[in-house]
Amino acid sequence: MFRTLDVVMIAVMTAAATVTYSIKHQAENKREEVRKLDAEIKLEEDTIDLLKADWALLTQPNRLTRLVKTFEADLKLVPTESTQLAQPNELPMPTAELPALEPEKDDKVAKSNKNGSATDTIQTGSVAR
Repeated sequence: MFRTLDVVMIAVMTAAATVTYSIKHQAENKREEVRKLDAEIKLEEDTIDLLKADWALLTQPNRLTRLVKTFEADLKLVPTESTQLAQPNELPMPTAELPALEPEKDDKVAKSNKNGSATDTIQTGSVAR
């Protein structure tokens, strides 16, 4: 009736069908994930386009001029003079180029922290005193 070869072939065909079905199912799941990601990307692109359009609308010179005139008394806006712009040599020096702190001031800070004082004794040019 059934030979061993027939039983082996049926087992191989069943295993091949199972593997094929599982691969097909995984591919369909991945395709659905790709479709969802494509929909999210499209939504983000549409949102970006909408925000760009809103920005273009909000920054129209005619609209800004009208707002400046409307709120002129409250905001007290005036055009920037060219003399108000800072030149590169007027900018503060970069942090990397700052001079090192003097050793005696370091010692004062260390001593004040050892005494339990939580504040620096070094005076700065701050407005709040």
